[in-house]
Amino acid sequence: MKKILRLFKIRREEIVPSLIALVVFIGMHWLLVSKYFNLFSQTGKGHWNIFVNNFMLSGFDPITYSMLTYWEPNYNVYRHPFLSFMVWPLSRLNKLIMDTTGFNAAQFIVVLPLLVCAYYTFIFMFRIFRDIVRIKKADAVILSFMLFSFAYIMLSIIAPDHFGISLFLLVFALYVSGVKMQQGTVLKTWQTVVLFFVTAGITLSNGIKIVIDALFVNGKKFFRIKYLLLGVLLPSALIWGFARWEYRTFVWPKEMARNAARDKAQAEKKQKMFEAFADTAGIKDSVQLRAAFDKEMNRRIQARYKADRKKPWNRNTGKPIARGEFMNWTDATTSRWATAVENLFGESIQLHQKFLLGDTLRNRPAIVKYNTRFNYAVEAVIFMLFISGIWYGRRSRFLWMCLAGFAFDLFLHMGLGFGINEVYIMGAHWLFVIPVAMAYLVKCSEGKELWALRSLLVFLAGWLWVYNGYMLTWYLTI
Repeated sequence: MKKILRLFKIRREEIVPSLIALVVFIGMHWLLVSKYFNLFSQTGKGHWNIFVNNFMLSGFDPITYSMLTYWEPNYNVYRHPFLSFMVWPLSRLNKLIMDTTGFNAAQFIVVLPLLVCAYYTFIFMFRIFRDIVRIKKADAVILSFMLFSFAYIMLSIIAPDHFGISLFLLVFALYVSGVKMQQGTVLKTWQTVVLFFVTAGITLSNGIKIVIDALFVNGKKFFRIKYLLLGVLLPSALIWGFARWEYRTFVWPKEMARNAARDKAQAEKKQKMFEAFADTAGIKDSVQLRAAFDKEMNRRIQARYKADRKKPWNRNTGKPIARGEFMNWTDATTSRWATAVENLFGESIQLHQKFLLGDTLRNRPAIVKYNTRFNYAVEAVIFMLFISGIWYGRRSRFLWMCLAGFAFDLFLHMGLGFGINEVYIMGAHWLFVIPVAMAYLVKCSEGKELWALRSLLVFLAGWLWVYNGYMLTWYLTI
């Protein structure tokens, strides 16, 4: 236990840069809380609609606000198996505050864990640069601040969603794995299980990255029967079984009740429509009357279908690879090239001027272009530095471990098309790989080359902080 607590002790060289980062993070949270404070602090009954209908920060969901107001498993139980239960203690705290004062403190309660996660993400990124890649302090500071200058890292650490927590857990797992590599030790079974349960419990797909980390750290020992069974297969089966139980216990009964209520309401509505149609149609024969009514209903259904296809949530969604419980989430038709340029390495890092922080389910097209060529130039430079870093760090097992996790994200989002229409939302799961790769380029640079590279990195980080920071501040204060 002492070793774990020692990991979270702040070192002397980390104090100043981390405190500067913390002050900035607090300011960003203050902007978000202020924007919705008057509405959300008074939320009582009807909480779900008030939060969901009024909150808009790109595609991030305010589900956590709702669950702290009135707890129930509203997260998708297959994608976030433990998340509902992780926020349960916070919902009890908020209930106590609401019962005592009549004030909904959900916004403020959410800020606390997000701030802690953002702060320690900064700390462990800094340590990855210092302890594992082993670059100078000044360069570690620059690259740490560069990560948080990326648009969807900024947003992830303040949005009332799970991404800020996922970011911390993934970075922490990478740091622990990197230390194990340097020490020549392995991830023990209990360590793998704990990391897997916490990470996969927040977002199931990220549990795969713990498995990838364990494979790179443990090497051949990963395939020992005992470790493979107890450290990988059994936890995977348990968490999947828990998700199925959670669905059957909490979700399925409510879905059945909603479906029954919907079917009853539709039947009553259809009967009233039939009676109204019969009064005006002037048809005496019952068979002809029913046929005429069915024809009219089919016409309305087709018109409604055509109108529905024009809605943003359908217009921005491509055709799935196949039909099925999970394959419906895939996308085979959205342009991969446009997505890579405008979203994967575009919106994730630099916000677009048009449809600023719009939601593809409401008002934002899936593909938006920048207004200026300068934005594309910045994107190209960052991409080239990323590729160059991969080349210079090609002999690093730690870097290949990071890239393997990123490759899984690419397969999930760009290959299968899961969430491809807003792939930038998932940036917290992989954007940290970019400055890690750049760190290897820095490490291999010397003299004037190092100073030129360092100046370029300072410029890029400064530009992104000013550009994204200004646009985010403008959006949250209008």
